[in-house]
Amino acid sequence: MTEIEIGRAKRARRAYSLDEVAIVPSRRTRDPQEVSTDWQIDAYRFSIPVLAAPMDSVMSPATAIALGQMGGLGVLNLEGLWTRYEDPTALLAEISQLDGESATARFQEIYSEPIKAELITRRLQEIREAGVTVAGALSPQRTKEFAKTVVDAGVDMFVIRGTTVSAEHVSGQCEPLNLKDFIYELDVPVIVGGCATYQAALHLMRTGAAGVLVGFGGGAAHTTRTVLGVSVPMASSIADVAAARRDYLDESGGRYVHVIADGSIGKSGDLAKAIACGADAVMVGSPFARATDAPGHGAHWGAEAHHATLPRGQRVVFDQVGSLEEILYGPSHVADGTMNLIGALKRSMATTGYTDLKEFQRIEIVLEG
Repeated sequence: MTEIEIGRAKRARRAYSLDEVAIVPSRRTRDPQEVSTDWQIDAYRFSIPVLAAPMDSVMSPATAIALGQMGGLGVLNLEGLWTRYEDPTALLAEISQLDGESATARFQEIYSEPIKAELITRRLQEIREAGVTVAGALSPQRTKEFAKTVVDAGVDMFVIRGTTVSAEHVSGQCEPLNLKDFIYELDVPVIVGGCATYQAALHLMRTGAAGVLVGFGGGAAHTTRTVLGVSVPMASSIADVAAARRDYLDESGGRYVHVIADGSIGKSGDLAKAIACGADAVMVGSPFARATDAPGHGAHWGAEAHHATLPRGQRVVFDQVGSLEEILYGPSHVADGTMNLIGALKRSMATTGYTDLKEFQRIEIVLEG
């Protein structure tokens, strides 16, 4: 692997974002109606490879149910407003109108309300009663505290999501979460991340996770690069983690761990390129924030925005372009890739001659610029 000399004491390898790669058409094309976007993880099958990011701006119990009915997986933020307040609708409306300079302080105030276990149970049961797959997300810091509540509430899929999640967290202040023991003891599949490197992904796969999140989500709303200097070039990261998936498949004697791109999926072309780089599915945030039925009313923010001591996110505001269903399935009345994500993915696959997602992962890509 070629490294570039930054200075005499430091070398770095070149990594690429999704904006820097493009999909190459093959010798064969197909009718988009003959393309399948089906995706299965563990025992759960979905008609589209899309998970909604567990962010209060895009996921409420109602939108999680709606996405489930449309063939995707809605992941509810179990540390968000819906598990802190009986009815957060007024607060969501207030957040959508906050002034940029005062937003962070108000975020910290609103999210200082404690998480309530009974509300976690109520929200998950509400989703279950709708007959869709139930998924909820906790940060690694809160997982031990609320895991039993989440499992007892009947969650189908458990998501442990943080800026960076490792299988070996070291702490002298408290006993860290032992991912391997925790996942082994659970009766439900676990998706865990984010990670960005081959080695980190391989370690997470060895914990028994059913899926690994690549990236750290919230790309449009986080300021992690500015605050921490940490950034994830998604094309290279997805390809690296896909290599870990391949090697772990051999190491484990056939256990397949799904790679889920989480971050920098802002347009339909990003979805297609993420899968072309090796992702099995994508976790989507900002495109859903543009929905007229999104709980954030066009505003978008992540958990980093309200951190009590070191906020690493911001509230951004998008023009609302259509309903959640139109953003997924069209029809689109804009030409910028923000609507009809699945129609665009199917057309990209058809244009390159592939009929399913696993085949599409083998498509040739090139560097642009």
